[in-house]
Amino acid sequence: MTRIRASEARQVDVDGAIEPSLDSLRLYLRAIGRVPLLTAQEEVCLAKRIERGDVAAKQHMVEANLRLVVSIAKGYVGRGLTFLDLIQEGSLGLIRAVEKFDYRRGYKFSTYATWWIRQAVTRSIADKARTIRIPVHMVERLNRLISAERRLIQQLGREPSDSEIAAELECSPLEVRDVLRVAQQPVSLEKPIGEKEDSALADFIEDASARSPLELASEALRRESITRVLAALSTREREVIEMRYGIAGGRPLTLEEVGREFNITRERVRQIENRTLRKLQTLPDAQQLREAS
Repeated sequence: MTRIRASEARQVDVDGAIEPSLDSLRLYLRAIGRVPLLTAQEEVCLAKRIERGDVAAKQHMVEANLRLVVSIAKGYVGRGLTFLDLIQEGSLGLIRAVEKFDYRRGYKFSTYATWWIRQAVTRSIADKARTIRIPVHMVERLNRLISAERRLIQQLGREPSDSEIAAELECSPLEVRDVLRVAQQPVSLEKPIGEKEDSALADFIEDASARSPLELASEALRRESITRVLAALSTREREVIEMRYGIAGGRPLTLEEVGREFNITRERVRQIENRTLRKLQTLPDAQQLREAS
């Protein structure tokens, strides 16, 4: 195992956070870049040792995944915390993921850890960055939006579009975007809200509204199965199914809309879709595609 030398960056402490200084950041990033990534088999082996209380295995698992922390932290630069602070907070989330990881479920560790890292970073931004006043009615709308988004993710097997969320909430896509814009701003969970300012934002937002690591991992596995199914199709068959069911991330398209994309009639699209669905019924992973649609 490649160790991160103290002369290059401060040692990773599994009981604390990583605190590279500004002067040593470049050396720190270079050092963690030299730590080999783990194979799935190595992850399981380390997880078993961690379960038995092996501190060295825990250290190894953390060090081998520090690049994931840096990658995620980059996406939150400019939201009120320095890059160094983001790395530090994300590393705490990584450590928590190492402690909670259950290798028996068959999930990749990186998929599982991503949720914990993001949660740690976003909570830190909310707690430490600049704050704004949020009206109570906006908090209520945000909670309704989060609940609707979770329901749609379960139904669709993917992130819903603004239009799909709007349809679920019986409002306009513009209203959805307005709420999301507020949600994306750094907000302190202790910030008083309402006219009397006698309540805090944390009083209105439950942790249950967040997607759990198991939910995220299950979705990732389902997406992998869908990818395997679609790989068995021709290019046109795959594209038609992706467009019709919104599998590629967009909204589901009508027969007429798909026809315009390929310059064919809507009836021809229907024929391709029906033929492809019959073909998919013979594949072992087809159930995952039906669940996603």
